[in-house]
Amino acid sequence: MKTRLAGFVLALAMAAAPGAAIAQQAADAVAPEIASGTKAREAVAASRRMVAAANPLAAEAGLAVLRAGGTAADALVAVQTVLGLVEPQSSGIGGGAFLVWYDAASGTVTTFDGRETAPEAATETLFLTPDGTPMGFFEAVVGGRSVGVPGVVRLMETVHGRYGRKDWAGLFEPAATLAEQGFAVSPRLEALIADDADRLAGQASTRAYFLHEDGAPLKAGDRLANPAYARTLRQIGRQGADAFYEGAIAEAIVAAVTGHGDNPGALSRADLAAYRAKERAPVCVSYRGHEVCGMGPPSSGALAIGQILGLLEGFNLPALGPEAPESWRLIGDATRLAFADRGRYVADSDFTRIPEGLLDRAYLAARAALLRRPTALPASDVAPGEPPWKKAALRLDGVTPEMPSTSHFVIVDDDGNIASMTSSIENAFGARLMVEGFLLNNQLTDFSFAPRRAVAAVANRPQGGKRPRSSMSPTIVLRDGRPLYALGSPGGSNIIAYVAKTLVALIDWEMDMQEAVALPHLTNRFGTYHIEAGTAAEELAGPLEALGYTVEIRALNSGLHGIAFNEDGTLVGGADPRREGEVVAVP
Repeated sequence: MKTRLAGFVLALAMAAAPGAAIAQQAADAVAPEIASGTKAREAVAASRRMVAAANPLAAEAGLAVLRAGGTAADALVAVQTVLGLVEPQSSGIGGGAFLVWYDAASGTVTTFDGRETAPEAATETLFLTPDGTPMGFFEAVVGGRSVGVPGVVRLMETVHGRYGRKDWAGLFEPAATLAEQGFAVSPRLEALIADDADRLAGQASTRAYFLHEDGAPLKAGDRLANPAYARTLRQIGRQGADAFYEGAIAEAIVAAVTGHGDNPGALSRADLAAYRAKERAPVCVSYRGHEVCGMGPPSSGALAIGQILGLLEGFNLPALGPEAPESWRLIGDATRLAFADRGRYVADSDFTRIPEGLLDRAYLAARAALLRRPTALPASDVAPGEPPWKKAALRLDGVTPEMPSTSHFVIVDDDGNIASMTSSIENAFGARLMVEGFLLNNQLTDFSFAPRRAVAAVANRPQGGKRPRSSMSPTIVLRDGRPLYALGSPGGSNIIAYVAKTLVALIDWEMDMQEAVALPHLTNRFGTYHIEAGTAAEELAGPLEALGYTVEIRALNSGLHGIAFNEDGTLVGGADPRREGEVVAVP
């Protein structure tokens, strides 16, 4: 099989692309961040202790914690807080996260939900204009309206309290010290600042931090310090997460949100004080003898990926390989069917009844029958199915402009514990509000902008205290109870397609982790087949058009990071060449 892949798995040659505008299916079909070039990567092998993260400074900070005897729960605090400094547009303590955790001592997988919540005062009309029509995406994003209660800090504290070993305060020092000393702006951060300069300039806090006094965007190599962020981190280190959710930091967050002159929000001190990270059972599906485990609602990730894999299991993808148009017909149409169900049925399960049978094998077998045809599924056949559930509820498909700017990292410690964590502030630079050295999220725009029609309600409509649906898909794969892969990606709703495709590459096409994360992207969620520009996948454009698809060649900017576990106990890590991340390890 490996020899057949040589022509398809090649170095990417993408150029930075301009920011895109809102498209059909709101912004689900829009890249969350512009492409910022590629960098050649090779697989990294080691016997123990490995970190795969989106920035080398963050990866090294995590590895230093592991070298000092810390666990993956300790290291994730260092990794996340450094990421919030060096790639603030993607994730940080002003946002939320999902964590899939493998506990080596018990051999079990659990998950932690640090997703943002809507203020209690939020109503389903949150993103409707006075005449009842949905707001434009950036009209809703910029300002306080879109800000949910951040969950990252409480998640970090919850997981550290359960699985951590090192002193809590010390875990914030790598990021705090770097924030004081300053760091060199990376080429990727330069590109993203330049692309969003007009919006950043429109808000006093982001203008002061990301632009020079003359209004010019920061350039690669510029030294950027953030003493306010250092003070915030050290306060959280001394006082715990309560320092973030109560007191002066919470007061500053509320003031920024409610005091925005053009687009205020309803976030309150009580909303922040009430926030809790939630431990939830993982959603696991069987695929060719593997157990694929991820996040359940409010993430749609594991359910949609589970459906995609369940629809594909009856087809011989190993024999077809990645160069066959038939492989991508099957993967693309399986993804379309999963997204149809996702749009109708999936939301925060604490607020919304979700069909129990979305992963029912008989239901998926019936849906898979739709794929047994020689050409693309017509749009009329790509509709939500009727999965089994105890008591059906009337549902409408939502309009959700999901454009998250996100980051994913994987950590393995000496004990064999695994952290697979995806964190996000949603759109690049979030709500464009900076408070005490960090950006606030715009995650509430992950709710449907159109809440209902007549008597039927959209499952993912805004409600007070509700967590918006996400596509974040941190994943851990086991075989015979032993960890085999841990991975995830940023990328908006394309996260689901990226992770599902990577799992197929690992399991069906026997790629190593670096080959799998570098594999050119082909994604189809809503009918148009998007093919990654500048890659060998462009050769499939004609054959896919011949199968009946509308094809668009475009930049597809993932940030896949993953670690594979060999039978001899060694580790192999892979970092997405489309971003600036790295895999670091103890040999």
